[in-house]
Amino acid sequence: MPVLLQPLSDPLLTHKGVELAVLREDLLHPGIPGNKWRKLKYNLQAAQKQGCETLVTFGGAFSNHIAAVAAAGKEFGFSTIGYIRGEETLPLNPTLAFATGCGMQLRYLSRSDYRLRQDTRFQAEILKSAPKPYLLPEGGTNLLAVKGCTKIVTELTAPWDMLCVAAGTGGTLAGIVAGAVGKGKIIGFPALKGGEFLWDEVTELVQEYAGRTYQNWELQTGYHFGGYAKHTPELLDFIQTFHQRHDILLDPVYTGKILFGVFDLIRKDYFPEGTKLIAVHTGGQQGWAGYAQRYGLAWPSADIIK
Repeated sequence: MPVLLQPLSDPLLTHKGVELAVLREDLLHPGIPGNKWRKLKYNLQAAQKQGCETLVTFGGAFSNHIAAVAAAGKEFGFSTIGYIRGEETLPLNPTLAFATGCGMQLRYLSRSDYRLRQDTRFQAEILKSAPKPYLLPEGGTNLLAVKGCTKIVTELTAPWDMLCVAAGTGGTLAGIVAGAVGKGKIIGFPALKGGEFLWDEVTELVQEYAGRTYQNWELQTGYHFGGYAKHTPELLDFIQTFHQRHDILLDPVYTGKILFGVFDLIRKDYFPEGTKLIAVHTGGQQGWAGYAQRYGLAWPSADIIK
């Protein structure tokens, strides 16, 4: 699929002399959008090559990753099992209802057991009940995911100076850093409070994948809005206004925070005049239905989310 780069027109950009375009990774695949498709692509190929039958993974109750793995399993002929953090709550929220609709079996872990998700003995135990399993980590981040995310940069043909992306587990950011091979400047916007830990995570992933590290990237940790999946009225107002102006739906967990941060940094003259910026839209819109339901939000409406 061709790269879709959507330039933005905004008085602030004109005033500051900065160019900004949104890389519409969210349009990559109808059921597995954005960085989730990038992360899963080579993992799905590996699972098929190894003769695996069941994709097994972990996530929270509103996880984009859980929804994407369920959709991938349905499309590519895998059974899927999702280990969900916390107790079962009925009726299922829209994310988990979508996952089960795709055929995913949901199994719930107490928060103490969920903390063992990276323990090899714990993994071996839960995999015993899955026919020919292929284990995907929480968020989908492994070296095959990093490989997939390098394509975000290598497929770009338009000139750019700085590339901005949201960061959760760090896999997408690591892939972009590795794919850029020292070109330009990469800025990661952690969606979690205390996102400084991602420096070590990303550095390690890049080193393991590329056999070296790069210094042309940084983290902007001041735009988490209280922590993962937290928001403020200011953030929601920004997302709604952004949609009205540019007809691009952001999500409140990742992409809303990064674009808010980018515009705030532009306003503060962080970027020199003439800078060509690209902000990566990594998807996440599927989470809106559950998010709006959870917080009693009147916007966005169902026809916007679809």
